[in-house]
Order: sequence, then C-alpha cells, then structure tokens
Amino acid sequence: MLKNVFYIIASIILFFSGLIIYGIFLSTREAPLSELMNSKGMKEIKEPNVVIDRRSYKLDLYSEGVLVKRYRAIFGKNNNGLKTRADDYITPVGDYRVCKIKEDSQYYKLILINYPNDKDAGEALKRGLINEKAFKKIFDANEKGLCPEYDPVLGGDISIHGLGEYDFIFKNLPFSFNWTDGSIALNNSDIQELVEVLKVGTPIKIKY
Repeated sequence: MLKNVFYIIASIILFFSGLIIYGIFLSTREAPLSELMNSKGMKEIKEPNVVIDRRSYKLDLYSEGVLVKRYRAIFGKNNNGLKTRADDYITPVGDYRVCKIKEDSQYYKLILINYPNDKDAGEALKRGLINEKAFKKIFDANEKGLCPEYDPVLGGDISIHGLGEYDFIFKNLPFSFNWTDGSIALNNSDIQELVEVLKVGTPIKIKY
C-alpha cells in the first residue's frame, strides 16, 4: 500500500517536473524586445499601443502600427463572456488606456488601465447597476486622465502585471492557466519590457 502511494507521488512529481523543464525550453526560445527591435531597424518604441486577445492568450505590442513583439498572457479565472461586476473574475473587454504605472508591487510591477471606462459606466447606468452619482465619479476620473476609483459594483484596479515571487513556476508552464481576479498577467521579464516602453495614456485594446 505504502509502495503504491510512493509510486503515485513520485509519478506526479516527475510529471510536473517534466512540464516545467519543457516550459523552460520554450521560454529560452523567446527573443527579448531589444533583439526584435534591432531586427526591425527600430531604435525606440514610438507611439506604442497594445492589443490583448483573450481567446488566443496573447498581448501584442505595436510601435507606430507595426507589431514588434507578441507576449503570452494570462487572464481572469473566468474567461467566458464580458465583465459586468466586481466579483465575476472576468478580464474586461474594450478600449482602455494606461492610467498609472507602479514600479513596486507584490506582482513585481503594475500597469494600471482605466477600467471602468465611460462605456462600461454608461452601460451599467442604463442597466441600473450603478446610479448617476457613481457614473459621474467614473466619468470625471476618466476626463482627468486618472484611474477610476474601485467601484463596489463594477470593480476596478485592473492592470497588466507580473508574477512576483511565483515567476519561475508560472512562466515555465507550457500551458495557459487563468488565475487572476480579472487583470492580465505576464512573466516578470515581459512586464519589465513593457514598463520601459509604455507610458500613461498608451492605448490598450482588449478583445474577446
């Protein structure tokens, strides 16, 4: 009996070790942003914008409309449908912008986006999910180029962030595992590249 348990545990350990080793192999094949820029004759990222696709688990970085690098991304625990509430664990879909960049976070670094935007708030107002006071608060923050405060109904604090201390494990998984509360997660080295080229106001489009 004990021998069987030992074999089962050993098999599980070997299986996951194999997955991580394979993931490391895949990660080492990814070219850094600087190398891809050089290959395209770019000295810097100009007029950056980001397009995120929830279906393909990809985040694309563009410079003046030219695709420079494609990153692997992870999303909210619930990757079905559209975000309508704070506790639905869904990554929002729509046109957003970078509203703040935090260099220090438990997830290494954060690029906050302006969720909920005016469209999110307007649709919530029409459906009776929020009142006019809450709508105006969100609208005013977006008009000033700020990050809207966390709304108890719609949520907020959505960002593109790293993996923090769990970077080695999650970045080396050869499959996509959605685990966030609605934010977009990249490995630490990838978020570092984005923090260096994005700025407040950079357009962020999220598709589904």
